[in-house]
Parts: sequence; structure tokens; C-alpha cells
Amino acid sequence: MPKILIVEDEKNLARFVELELQHEGYETVVENNGRKALDRALAEDFDAILLDLMLPDLNGLEIARRVRQTKTTPIIMMTARDSVIDRVSGLDHGADDYIVKPFAIEELLARLRAVLRRVKIEKDASKDKLPRQKVVKFKDLTIETANRIVHRGDGKTVDLTKREYNLLMTLIENKNNVVGRDQLLNKIWGPESNIETNVVEVYVRYLRNKIDIPGQPSYIKTVRGTGYMVRDEDDNV
Repeated sequence: MPKILIVEDEKNLARFVELELQHEGYETVVENNGRKALDRALAEDFDAILLDLMLPDLNGLEIARRVRQTKTTPIIMMTARDSVIDRVSGLDHGADDYIVKPFAIEELLARLRAVLRRVKIEKDASKDKLPRQKVVKFKDLTIETANRIVHRGDGKTVDLTKREYNLLMTLIENKNNVVGRDQLLNKIWGPESNIETNVVEVYVRYLRNKIDIPGQPSYIKTVRGTGYMVRDEDDNV
């Protein structure tokens, strides 16, 4: 029975979500205060967290950030804010998915099933397997794939988020080929995430800011109306 932490200060909504999850067979815990929710999320093991953005004492972004420092618990952000920047901010702080209020409970349940399914697939794939170190080189970047560390030619480490790293590796693995925005969404966020393609554009911009050399053309080429690609005829990845 998956154990779900519901963090929501609107008590009627929290109770509604709690009853629906219990009806579906989930074990639930509800917290209405941000600081208490963080303490609980860190002290106990949950299979997923449904996290409101605006909370008393501590907001949802800060809770997600602190949880992600020590745990990989899936987080679905529940927010009334619907701008791209707000959604990207939630993802950057560690959320795995988001849903905009007001939402249909069927959609929330579907997103919850999707993140739990992804976690199970990842656990099954990594079970009893030790990571094999592989070094990938692209231009002046050296990537250690086992520990997901990226170094520049000058020896400095490039600090990438999980999604920025996955975006970089997906483009390098498909070097000299255009990767469509929908392909990137499916690969990095999952086919059931329902995230708009403009989020990909935001992450490409973040990645460019970190890996590009000032004054030189970007490593990541935009193919208008299609997607993105990286090209370096002299390197073999």
C-alpha cells in the first residue's frame, strides 16, 4: 500500500484528496503547515508527496528543495500558478511533476500512478547492478556517466541539475541528428508528464548558459520548428 504525504493548507481540498486516495487504496498522511510537513517528509518514508505551493511558515518550493537534498521521494506540485516560469521553478526545485488548480481528481490520480510507475521501473532497472564508469567526451566537455559529473577542459566541474544532465546526454547520444521537442519531453520527463514543450526551451537555455563558451557559437543548435541537435564532426561519442 503506497504511503502518500498530502501537504495542503486548504483543509477542504486536503480532506477531499485524502478521501479519494484512500478510496483508491493509498495510505495517507495530511499536513497543513509547511514547516511541519518538511519535518515529516524528512523523518518518515513516503512513496510520494503531493505538495501545495503556497503554505504557512514554509512554501512548497523550499520544501521540495530541502527534501531533494537527502531523498528521492517523488513530488507532485499542486499549484494555482500556471505560468511557464512558475512550473519550471517547481521542477527546478525538485518536483517530478505538477498539476494546476483547480484539477480533476482523475488527473491527479493518473499523475500519481505515473510517477509511482516510473520509480518502480527505475528501481527494477538498477536492482543488483553496479554502475559502470564510462567517460564521454564532447568538445571541451568530459562526462563521467556513472556519477553524472561534467568537467570542462579547464578542469572545472559544470554543476548541472538532473534534467539538465539528461538533456545534455540525450542530445550527445543522438549527435548529428535532430531531437524533437516531444522526444525530449518523453525521454526526460516521461510520456505521461503532460508538460508543455516550451518547458524544453527553458531548459535548453539553462543548459546553454552553463556549457557554452562565451563569445563562441552555442554547442546546442536550434532547428526551427523541429527541435535541437549537437554536432561535432571530429569527436566520436
